[in-house]
Amino acid sequence: MPVNSLPLVSIICLCYNHERYLAEALDSVLAQTYPNLEILVVDDCSTDGSEDIIKQYLQKYPQMMFISTGHNRGNCAAFNIGWRASKGSLLIDFATDDVLQPDRVAKQVAVFGRLDSSFGVVYSDAEYISDSGRHLYLHSSKYKAAPDGNVFAEVLRRYFICPPTMMMRRTVLKQLGGYDETLAYEDFDFWVRSARSYGYFYLPELTTKRRIHAGSLSRRWYAPGSRLLDSTIKVCEKVAQLVQTQEENEALQIRLKYEARHAYFSGNFMQARILFNLLYQAAPSLPLAYTCMRLLNKYKINLSALRKLYYWIRYGNA
Repeated sequence: MPVNSLPLVSIICLCYNHERYLAEALDSVLAQTYPNLEILVVDDCSTDGSEDIIKQYLQKYPQMMFISTGHNRGNCAAFNIGWRASKGSLLIDFATDDVLQPDRVAKQVAVFGRLDSSFGVVYSDAEYISDSGRHLYLHSSKYKAAPDGNVFAEVLRRYFICPPTMMMRRTVLKQLGGYDETLAYEDFDFWVRSARSYGYFYLPELTTKRRIHAGSLSRRWYAPGSRLLDSTIKVCEKVAQLVQTQEENEALQIRLKYEARHAYFSGNFMQARILFNLLYQAAPSLPLAYTCMRLLNKYKINLSALRKLYYWIRYGNA
């Protein structure tokens, strides 16, 4: 099949201080077996040697496009700059501390070729790797994919999509206006807003290596002063306006219970108060445990030591 008859896929490579991993990441993009690619590297004003490495790649591979954000703007804004400068009908949000399997794009494009336009996202299994690239575990060993199609209630209820495995239709991003740049992270917000209108399809194959290291967002989620929890609250407030069925409302309650509980036990009393209020609006009759937690939170009774003890027992650290 002629290359120009295949869908153009834009890979938006997002870099911020990924000097240690950047070459491996870009090499994995350049090694894709799919021929009709557009590669955009967006650097969010890295303070390490990332930009020098990018310039070396640009000299060797002039087909790559480079964009600097001008000043550090965060992941959501950096991606929006990239996708708006791109032309592909299909897109990948690729952080340059991760690694793509060589047939990643080809496999996901083939899936989209079998789906109708009601499906907006194809996601897959992933391998989690350490800072040094050592195998940790497979996403599918911890998280079961949802049935294909309408996953709106499921993305409220639980985590099951590995974000870097997603390939998205451009029409989805256009309808949403891209990522919400007021947020510190994009995944949860993108899932609920896109899943309200588009179906998701799971490809049960390993397409991506996701790196877990000290700079990973998950390590900082409930830290004091973290913008991540504030962003979660903003998304939950949006979701409260989007739910349409009892099933979706029950899924929202599960999400709010989880977030309120973790906010309280990590000592984020103000955020916990907002989350408990949202939970009360979704479920006016709260279980006794959450009524007690809400009261303890009101008086800022700090039980964060219990959360640390739980994580120490379960994982060997706090």
